[in-house]
Amino acid sequence: MKILDGEKLSERILNNLRKEIRSRRLKLKLAVVLVGDDFASKIFVRQKQKAAKKIGVDFQSFRFNKIKSEKLKKEVKKIAQDQLVSGIVIQLPLPKYINSKEILNAVPQKKDIDILSEVNFDNFSKGKLNILPPTVGAVSWLLKAYKIKLKNKKIIVVGAGRLVGKPLSVWFKRQKSDFRIVDEKTKNKDSFIKKADILISGVGKPNLIKGNMVKNGVIIIDFGGSKLDDKVVGDIDFKPVSKKASYITPVPGGVGPLTVACLLNNLVRLNL
Repeated sequence: MKILDGEKLSERILNNLRKEIRSRRLKLKLAVVLVGDDFASKIFVRQKQKAAKKIGVDFQSFRFNKIKSEKLKKEVKKIAQDQLVSGIVIQLPLPKYINSKEILNAVPQKKDIDILSEVNFDNFSKGKLNILPPTVGAVSWLLKAYKIKLKNKKIIVVGAGRLVGKPLSVWFKRQKSDFRIVDEKTKNKDSFIKKADILISGVGKPNLIKGNMVKNGVIIIDFGGSKLDDKVVGDIDFKPVSKKASYITPVPGGVGPLTVACLLNNLVRLNL
């Protein structure tokens, strides 16, 4: 079993970004909007702040507790009008009482570094963007760095969410890969998971995938990040699954830092 070291790869990307920002004398600022008190979301915001500081990007978080959709939309538009703000992230998930689509669409194309507005996601789907959603970028980097080929591999993505499952399904389709998205509505989902050569999970349920659910030699990419007994754990029950996997990302320190690095890469690319 080999660890897919997203931390190491992220350092390489961030170092290159820092050099590029200095050489081009770019003045960039990242704004992150956080609503509520979600444990994992607060961790992800801190990761973004730390990485931004490392490469010389200004950072500002905007935190709201109880706020209505219409008011939040106005706040996002106000942030977007600030010419010093180069990129905006709406930290997901938003509370269920918020209209997520409206809020994400309030982020202008040029500042939508997460590619979550309908316009930008549509452009990505049609191959019209020169950047990738950060989760897709992270998977792409891992596959290239560890020379993992998609050809002749059955790929299963667990979870059809906006951040992981949805963008990856578009990307794998463009790669003409043999892939399937499964979620809680999928019949016999365990049988699909068992057949996976590459298993990617982005559900956010601790230790969802057990050792007996995967086959020997499986390649695991774990986007999960949940609180369990005051620790952050992934969707993959790491110890038993790692005994069967050929490659696996740890949580924390796996795909999370790499996704943040890809997000900041988008920030730079959109502001050149």
